Amino acid sequence: MIDSNVLLAFFLTSVILALSPGPDNLFVIAQSAQNGRAAGLYVTFGLATGLIGHTVAVAFGLAAIVHSSVIAFSIMKFMGAAYLLYLAWQALKATASTDHHGQVQALSRGSLYRRGIIMNITNPKVSFFFMAFLPQFADPRHGSMMVQFFQLGGVFIMATLLVFGVISLFAGGFGDRFRNSPFAQKTVNRIAAMVFIGLALKLAISER
Repeated sequence: MIDSNVLLAFFLTSVILALSPGPDNLFVIAQSAQNGRAAGLYVTFGLATGLIGHTVAVAFGLAAIVHSSVIAFSIMKFMGAAYLLYLAWQALKATASTDHHGQVQALSRGSLYRRGIIMNITNPKVSFFFMAFLPQFADPRHGSMMVQFFQLGGVFIMATLLVFGVISLFAGGFGDRFRNSPFAQKTVNRIAAMVFIGLALKLAISER
């Protein structure tokens, strides 16, 4: 089992990452602002369901790689570090865009839920990010890596539900103000960039 302090650190990091502007949370904001809080919540449940699929894929694929090959682990960790640095660069150079596809077609509850699932599960960067992110908080000395990945995936889903749920509630009334705030976007971008750089460095120096 993973130490409670490690889980807490992972949860707080996940919250920060969930706040980083991206297609998922911007879609939640747009739906909430246009169609009310409930629309954003149904999309959020769909996105969280999609994360279950990514967690399963990583748990069953990555655990075997970590234990079977030093070379494969080294290649994977440097690829992960490079990807995290790329995310940091993208966050630093991102402009505070106000074009978030505000004209989103109103959908039924079932359609909103399915849209959230599809948007998340069909994004290969989520699995790649999980492959770079989850191993940094897992340790073979604490038991099955697969079990730990499921633990971490569950905690990440909880953080996503919390952040996106709160966004949905507030965006229902203040979505336009939030989405049009360059200062808020720049601040979140910089925080996300620092997190990505720190994770990249930690991953690059990690040992099997």
